[in-house]
Formats: sequence, structure tokens, C-alpha cells
Amino acid sequence: MNSQSNQLAILSRMHDPRDVLDAALDVFDRPVLATSLGPQSIVILDLLHALGRVDAVDVVWLDTGLMPPETEALHDALQQRFGIVIARQRPAHTVLEQEAREGPALWTRDPDRCCALRKVAPMQGVLRDRAAWITGLRRDQSPARAHTETVGWDRRNGLVRIAPLAWWTRDRMWQHLLSRALPYNPLLDQGYASVGCAPCTSPVGAGEDERAGRWRGRARTECGLHG
Repeated sequence: MNSQSNQLAILSRMHDPRDVLDAALDVFDRPVLATSLGPQSIVILDLLHALGRVDAVDVVWLDTGLMPPETEALHDALQQRFGIVIARQRPAHTVLEQEAREGPALWTRDPDRCCALRKVAPMQGVLRDRAAWITGLRRDQSPARAHTETVGWDRRNGLVRIAPLAWWTRDRMWQHLLSRALPYNPLLDQGYASVGCAPCTSPVGAGEDERAGRWRGRARTECGLHG
């Protein structure tokens, strides 16, 4: 087993996100922190900042062009809070250009196609030729994420995926977020549990998991970024 394999094996057994991030940055040079500006990514940014290593990652926001204005404002607030640049990765075509090519409101007719164009393809561009990316996935977010490991292999993009918050609960995440007075999307105080594109995001009801408000009425809770 080579040195990096040994390091990854050790990393995979870690559950504390601070240890995970610190160790991951010793293994990988400039991993990508891909974010939708959700609370998980904000906590990760804060942990990186506390470690003095926030400048060791490339932070990229996947701006689909369909985000609610609250998310746009949060982008600016986070840059100011952490003193960093959060790069925008946009799709190849604007929403209007997509409408001309695919017809109006593609997300209502074929959300898989819309996500492929506005999320998956742009993120593949970000991750091309990278060795690792950091995500905010947690095991308790939804049944589809229940088996998330600290370290995994992203077959779609051919790189290591690191999930430092995999073992944290929603309550633990919010405890950190609020105790540190971190900025977050105000829609999360209005019944939303997970905020994505405005047309495809709705509040959740009592007892529903965090991803239930995404693509309401359809048998999907993932956009395809995570397999």
C-alpha cells in the first residue's frame, strides 16, 4: 500500500470534521470545496477558517442562474465573512439560451435534463483534472445519503470525494452554525430545509427529511452531482 493509500485509509476512519479537513489538506493539494451555499458548506468554511487553512481550497459555487435572490445575497455575505473569493461556475448557456434550445421551463418537463445541463456538466468542468473534492453530504440528510462515508470514490468524475460532516447530525450542524453566528440562507427560517434552484425548491413538512422539498412531487431528491 503506497503512502497516499495509507493516508486515505486513516482518513476514512476519522469522524471529527476538523481532523478530516486537516488530514485531507495534508494529502491533497488544493481540493475543491463545491458548494450550493447550504449550511453544511458554511460550517466547513468556518472550520477551515479556524484551522487557518481556508486559503488551501478552491471554493466554487455552482450558480445555475435559477437561484433565489436570498442565495445571491448569501454569496456576498460569505465572501465578506471569510475574506475569500467564492468562484462562480455557471452553465454553458443562460436560462434564456437554454429556453431557446430546449423549450420553456425545462425543469418542469424534464428535470433530469435540466440538472444535467445546469448542474452536472458545469461541475464536471470544475472537477476535471482534480484529485479530490470536498462536499457537505451528511448521512442523516436522506435515505439516499445514509451510507455516505468520510472518504469515497466518485466514479462519475474519477476523483476522491471527502465528506467531513458525514457523521454529524442536522442538530449538531445547526448548533455550530448558530453558536458561531454564521450567515445562512434566510429561507431556512421559512420552512425550507434545503435550498436549490428556486423553481424546484419548496418548504418541507413535519417529519419529512431534508431533501423532501427538492423536486416536490417527483421520485427524486438528488440532482445527479453525487451519483
